[in-house]
Amino acid sequence: MSDQDEPLRLKDKKILVVDDDPEIRAAIDHALQAEGALTQVCGDGNSAVRICEGDPPDLVVLDMMLPKRSGFLVLEKVKKFESAPRVIMVTANEGKRHQQYAENLEVDGYLLKPVRLERLITLAEDLLGGD
Repeated sequence: MSDQDEPLRLKDKKILVVDDDPEIRAAIDHALQAEGALTQVCGDGNSAVRICEGDPPDLVVLDMMLPKRSGFLVLEKVKKFESAPRVIMVTANEGKRHQQYAENLEVDGYLLKPVRLERLITLAEDLLGGD
């Protein structure tokens, strides 16, 4: 079976990528699109909340340290929405307190940077379930 025969693991899943680093944002975006995801990207917390309010994604890949509104505040806000998306938080901060706080806010996944893209895609697939 060739790679072309493999089903796209995130086909038609709406995923928002939120990171203030354009290179990281582009790398994650490209990897998700390669698996069939319909992606949107933004670089700050306020934009992330606006996008989630207007056109809720299935999943948000969310950096912890963001301008205008931290990843924690974005997480807290979007998890209160009626159609709350799944959220994977990515961070370079290795502190356990931050992870526990994110878990208290009902984060669905928590990955440390540098994020292995294969790990991120597998986790996204697990959270969103295959069709």
